[in-house]
Amino acid sequence: MRYLKIFFIISICIISGCQMDSGNFSIDYEKFTLDNGLEVILHEDHSDPIVAVATVMHVGSNREKPGRTGFAHFFEHMSFNDSENVPRGANRKMIPEWGGIRNGGTWNDGTIYYEVVPKDAFDKILWIDSDRFGYMIKTVTEEALEREKQVVKNEKRERVDNAPYGFTNEIIIKNLYPLGHPYSWTVIGELEDLQSAELTDVMEFYEAYYGANNASLVIAGDIDIVKTKAKVLQWFGEIRKGPNVQPLGPMPVNLDASKSLYFEDNFAKLPELRMVFPTVENYHPDVQALNVLSKLLENSKKAPFYRVIVQEKRLAPAVSSYQSSKELAGEFVIRVRANANVDLDSVKKAIDEAFELFEKQGFDDKELQKIKAESETNLYRGIETILDKAYTLVNDNEYAGDPSYVVKRADLINKVTREDVMHVYNKYIKGKSYVMTSFVPYGQTSLIVEGAQKAEVFQEQIVANIENEEVSQGIEAVYDKTPSIFDRSEPELGELPLFKMPDIWVENLPNSGIQIYGIENNEIPLITFDITLNGGHFLERIEKSGASVLLADLMMEGTAFKTPIELEEEIGLLGASVNVYSGNEEIRISATCLAKNFNATADLVSEILLHPRWDQSEYDRLRQKRITQLKGNLSNPTNIAYRNLNKLLYGPEHVYSISANGTLETLETLTIGDLESYYEKNISPDLATLHVAGAIGRNQVIKAFDYLDKNWKMNERSAIEQTNIIQKADHKLYFIDVPGAKQSVIFVGKQVLSASDPLFNQLSYSNEILGGGSSGRLFQTLRIEKGYTYGAYSFIVESNEVSPFIAYSSVRANATSSSLEIIESLIKNYSRSFTEEEVAITKNKLIKSNAGSYESLSDKLSLLRKMSKYKKSSNYLEEDQDELINMTLIDFKSVIDQYLVEDEMVYVVVGDKESQLSELDKMNKGMAIELDKYGNRIN
Repeated sequence: MRYLKIFFIISICIISGCQMDSGNFSIDYEKFTLDNGLEVILHEDHSDPIVAVATVMHVGSNREKPGRTGFAHFFEHMSFNDSENVPRGANRKMIPEWGGIRNGGTWNDGTIYYEVVPKDAFDKILWIDSDRFGYMIKTVTEEALEREKQVVKNEKRERVDNAPYGFTNEIIIKNLYPLGHPYSWTVIGELEDLQSAELTDVMEFYEAYYGANNASLVIAGDIDIVKTKAKVLQWFGEIRKGPNVQPLGPMPVNLDASKSLYFEDNFAKLPELRMVFPTVENYHPDVQALNVLSKLLENSKKAPFYRVIVQEKRLAPAVSSYQSSKELAGEFVIRVRANANVDLDSVKKAIDEAFELFEKQGFDDKELQKIKAESETNLYRGIETILDKAYTLVNDNEYAGDPSYVVKRADLINKVTREDVMHVYNKYIKGKSYVMTSFVPYGQTSLIVEGAQKAEVFQEQIVANIENEEVSQGIEAVYDKTPSIFDRSEPELGELPLFKMPDIWVENLPNSGIQIYGIENNEIPLITFDITLNGGHFLERIEKSGASVLLADLMMEGTAFKTPIELEEEIGLLGASVNVYSGNEEIRISATCLAKNFNATADLVSEILLHPRWDQSEYDRLRQKRITQLKGNLSNPTNIAYRNLNKLLYGPEHVYSISANGTLETLETLTIGDLESYYEKNISPDLATLHVAGAIGRNQVIKAFDYLDKNWKMNERSAIEQTNIIQKADHKLYFIDVPGAKQSVIFVGKQVLSASDPLFNQLSYSNEILGGGSSGRLFQTLRIEKGYTYGAYSFIVESNEVSPFIAYSSVRANATSSSLEIIESLIKNYSRSFTEEEVAITKNKLIKSNAGSYESLSDKLSLLRKMSKYKKSSNYLEEDQDELINMTLIDFKSVIDQYLVEDEMVYVVVGDKESQLSELDKMNKGMAIELDKYGNRIN
């Protein structure tokens, strides 16, 4: 149910090339076409007992008409609700209960539906997926139509209206493309168009575009191709063939003159400049050169945008540029989200200077080599999971006419030359017209580019009550079922795939004693590894919050032996990625590389860890970058709610009451000396664990880290004792004002227990029915029954410290008080209403979801991290599974009663005070206490 600007995962991921023999790489598949025109691609992969199904309908927002915009995305939503042979709501509810995942997405050129399930549910997913595809239209009712309008409108409010910079895309495309061009309206459409949609519109759209001959279907995973062919014929062979859909040819645009527009953004806290140049459609010969150009301009410390805008002028913490090619046309985008109070005229001037620098100095051959060197790594990363493979095959079949186009794409990138790059720069960028937007915080029009014209944007008015928007699913449609020669009733489950832990080896480096956890996996020639150090934010004094995060940032800015440019270049030429991250409880340096480059990558990681470069200038830049990010977060209602809930739950004395990123106050006082002090005390081998997953064995790993093992000395440090966690909130309901908010963000929580507590698993299992995805009660009630929200979920934070239970949602502003009452009731009545049937559902869902939970190398690394962090055995998932199997209804109710006590919950609401606060004050939680965005009490 996502709307996507573009869904070509591989096209986005592989935007660089490498010196590789792409002819040695392939994804084996078999392709055939049914009599109804449906093109089918099958791929057999027995690595994990799971199956992925992906269907692309060749219809996106580009097939809509003015006045009926947003319809492709809206129809995607409708498709999930009901169908002739499947119970209403089964798609969202039953697939997760089988241990699977499911969703869909719409973009300008198409719509995708996808699922991944354990192999025992293979027949069931074919039943559900084929029924959604071919047998849903008779089940659509007026009531369902009206309910789904509210859901889609909520999605637009959440992702566009209530989001900083949310209207940027709408303003750009309306000025880039001429009136009537298929890209001149947004994928999600206009609210008034959605509201005026009628049942006949749904029928007409289905008839025109949802025929089998306008789609591609991929089934990939643990299948038998011969048997699967027969299943496909049975389930999909009778789906109707629709009218021929005439292909749309390329529709590139040219601008007669540049356009400059501005918008005062109620949610933005930082000024942002975007420039968009019209370019070419996907699969055009110039696309890969444009992709390479975008990286040469911004993706390294040598890049002109970085040098001028970030390093020299310090106008912004980062710059991004990218080529976005779609079916009919393309766009070359430059985006600069500047530091607070920066005049965007200075940003525009700096961009022009950077272009001049590029024209004058060109680019280094190593930069081109580095971009290409990443291609082989990204090629394998892009098909690491079975769903990745399904995406790749189905999209390239439908739009390139070749499921294996990924190989050609890699080869095309490899062939990009210096001349190709300069050709596309001169043809599409230099001296060409563009659309430019200045987005500034409300009331700061002095920051816009001089001469910019005010952009006109329709903004929904907040309605004070929900009486006119109260909707429900209504009664089911009455119709004659479409005849079929096959039995289309629900098939039985197949044989249950039992989860088995991968083989894990554990070793210690001989000198430092660092423990290594490893999984050898040779499916692809990649290795992912990390060195995790216990500590992170937890080892900071509260007034030094943010030090560990800044240290992690600084460690990637060169070493004692390499400048930042040299370090970046060496990593890039290996085609590797290396990152340092700091969170609440750890600092982690992680890397992914080709197996053949493991030793060289391990050497670089060791150098980064042991020999930091204490560069004051880089520190100053990074500190300013973090300050800018914190200021930007003050515009995000979800961030505001989550941050302040933590502050209320942990209390002002505990370090977790403050984000690991620190606050504006702590960052202002931190010095590079604080980072050096943290490093000296806490970057020590006795706090470190090494995790490795991929195409490598233990002896090679030990040998590769010989230098680290012999040269990393233990540090002496004084322990920091954090305050015991006692929930500090002294009130039930808190409100934070975001004037004009179209939605209210609700966070509810209370402290429960640590992940090392013997009851943590049981509490986590018990949460599934309440908020564990689209089948949970929160989602089913607030979205499916009421249409108040786009999503509602709950979870238990996993941490060594005592941590909270959290439930959250973003709801329509005028449904705030009603939503709070529903959440309160669902939590209060959760234990008493928990049933034996839900015990069985929880067990089935969680046990079967293990089948695909550790498919990728990063998943395997996560398994190892959990094992080392919580001192679990190498069979811990099987032990957890046994614990779940043995839980009774009494066990579920007992842990819910003990920890999910509604009277102890704290509620934080972020929304529009003028329209919502008085309604909240009428609730039985007492008067809401107002907080500012920093958590300070106002009244």
